[in-house]
Parts: sequence; C-alpha cells; structure tokens
Amino acid sequence: MTQVARGTFYGVGVGPGDPELLTLKAHRLIQSADVISYIGVAGGRSQARDIAADSIETASKPPREIAVPMPMSKDRSLANAAYDTAAVEIREALEQGLNVAFLCEGDPLFFGSFAYLLDRLQDDYTCEVVPGISSVNAAAARLLRPLTLLKESFAVISGRHSDAHIRDTLETHDTVVIMKAGNSRPRILELLEATGRSKDASYLEYISREQEQVVRDVSQLEATAGPYFSVFVVIRQERDRT
Repeated sequence: MTQVARGTFYGVGVGPGDPELLTLKAHRLIQSADVISYIGVAGGRSQARDIAADSIETASKPPREIAVPMPMSKDRSLANAAYDTAAVEIREALEQGLNVAFLCEGDPLFFGSFAYLLDRLQDDYTCEVVPGISSVNAAAARLLRPLTLLKESFAVISGRHSDAHIRDTLETHDTVVIMKAGNSRPRILELLEATGRSKDASYLEYISREQEQVVRDVSQLEATAGPYFSVFVVIRQERDRT
C-alpha cells in the first residue's frame, strides 16, 4: 500500500486588517491550501478570515474550513482545550496529505494564536510560517512616527502585565508599545500619567480597519475598557538624533 505523504501546516500572517496589506506569498498559499483554519468567536465570525476573504473566495478550488471556536474567557484551561480540539482536527487533515493554512491576524509568531497550535504539531509535521505585518508596524505607519532612531530603546509589552512591570518599562525605554490594551485601558492611562509619559502617548483601535480610531491626545480618552484590538504607542517627544 502506498503511504500518503503528510501535508504541511502553514502559519499565515494576514496583517492588521486592511486586505491590501496581505503579502503576495500569503495570498498565494491561501489560494492553494486544501484546508483553511482560523480562530472564531461567538456567532462564528473570524476577523482573520474576514481579512483574507477575497483570497479564499477567489481560489480555483474552495478549501475546506476549520474554525477554532475560542471561548471569551480569561480561563486559559478553556483556551487550551480549544487548541487541543483544533489540533486533533488539523492532524487528521495533515495525515490525509492535505496542506493546512492557519490564518492569524498580524504576524503568526507575534502574540499569535498560531503559536499554540505550532507547539502541538511541529514535532510531527512539516511547518512553515509566512510573516505578516503586525499592528505595531501598522500603528507607526498610521501615526507617521518612527518607532526607534539611533540609540533609542524600544519595548513591546502587554496590557496584561502588572502595574509594576508596565511602570518600569515606561520609565526605562524611549519607545513603548502596549498591546492588548482593551480591558487594561483605565490603569494604563493612570500609569502613563504617573510616569510623566501621557504626552508621549497615542492610542489606536482596529488599525487599518473600517472602524479604526486614533487618539493622539490620550487625556481626551475615556478611562473605560476598550476593545481587544487596541494599542498604546508611547514615543518620546524629544528625540536624540545625534
């Protein structure tokens, strides 16, 4: 009996939201994949799939789709269970010799959900990654502000970090990007004020998408929770260009 060659598992970055920021390689692999997989939320919607919709729907052969329903909970055991279930279904496709492209907002290996599936599958299957444009780069482009120059230091952290960690980062680095700022927005605003960095900060939601919002003066920002896809970009006003 001829053994079927296993398929390849691709992590495909689809960028921050604007479909035109999808790379040519990502478009090609999405169109040629046997199976497309992505994180879904309540109601079956997937932002990653929405971004790549044109590439999927214009493929010469419609791919099979695997949606990974992700519970909206801080309980990591629920998320891990969802990844375990998805990995089983993706394994089945790979064993059948099908190539699977997992779509990931931004870049697959930068706060990307793909990383959790890669951890479960890379020991047994050929895996490849197609880098994508992250929200960090998209935010800098939207603000027309260089993230770093010359000797400036640059840090990326999560709004899920402790107050002490965020404070220390703001006091230590010239440029700080705070990802996943949504639920932490009130305390981040307090920490920006406490460290004297409020005037350095801009706030962005849904970068490059239709519902994009940019607030360059964070003193005008309400101290309430924001959406998951939001970032603070903190860049010193006075920059050493020598």
